[in-house]
Amino acid sequence: MTTLTTPAQPGQHIPRPVPWSKLAWVSWRQYRVALLGAVSLLGVLALYLLIMGLRIRSGYASAGSCSLAASHLSRTCTTALLLFGGYHVWGETTAAVFMAIPMLIGAFAGAPILGRELEAGTFRFSWTQGAGRTRWALARLALPAVTVTAVAAALSLLFGWFYYPFFATGDSALAPQLFELTGIAFAAWTLAAFAIGTLAGVLIRKVVPAIAAAMAAWAGLLLITSLYLRRLYQAPLNVHTGGHGTPGASPWVISQWWTGPSGKTITSENKIIALLNHPQRGYTQWTTYEPGTRYWHFQFIEGAWLLALSLLLIAAAIWLIRRRAA
Repeated sequence: MTTLTTPAQPGQHIPRPVPWSKLAWVSWRQYRVALLGAVSLLGVLALYLLIMGLRIRSGYASAGSCSLAASHLSRTCTTALLLFGGYHVWGETTAAVFMAIPMLIGAFAGAPILGRELEAGTFRFSWTQGAGRTRWALARLALPAVTVTAVAAALSLLFGWFYYPFFATGDSALAPQLFELTGIAFAAWTLAAFAIGTLAGVLIRKVVPAIAAAMAAWAGLLLITSLYLRRLYQAPLNVHTGGHGTPGASPWVISQWWTGPSGKTITSENKIIALLNHPQRGYTQWTTYEPGTRYWHFQFIEGAWLLALSLLLIAAAIWLIRRRAA
């Protein structure tokens, strides 16, 4: 029997639990450097989005003043359109880089919080200081979880502002490479990565392997969601467009195919290219898509189940802490 498991004897003085305010203060003192470092990094990213966003909007305004229907574009308009096209490539590159931010923030913030103390053994001292396992774990997790989620939410708003000119010119906000970066999804995915990292730290009890495992698990979850799960939120629509492009404004196009006069699907690439250049009577192009009007509906669905998953994972981590032998 140890001091952690010995029951209280009759008449023995039992100390009052440490107040939540003091636990929060200890948590802040312990992790303030890491939190401030993460916030500083996100501040640099936010400054980049602000500067580049102003340039992109300026290029969008210049390109928007040019008429594409004109038979001859002036040199100024040609330069403006080329510049805006270059900004589009830059914006897509930025979006690709930002896809990894929730994973990095969540894994590097979540895995060490409990995992480092379990690896070093310092949790034994913490449990004898009147905090209790549950209160100790909650105090460690609450402040970082709220901080990374709030900062991620602010960053997603700024990214939406940064990318708006490209949404206005045809990019779909429902597209897999953009959906997770805007709305409430970015914050929800960041919190999910934090929760996955927390549970990995408790299970593996070594920080570096826990970070690697959390990153792999988060990436796998995102891939499954983007490829399969998200399209189940609401049944996609099928429509034939007669070879005249995609339906509606900024839809998420899932798949397209052609059928011939007999209704049979055309699989020849050469035939499809010929039909795209010169549509023929009796041949029909079909499109499976999610309308752009479903954006917020999908955002709330994804945010809700990610929040539920995050809370469940954090609860599982705390449950494992309570059952762990000292």
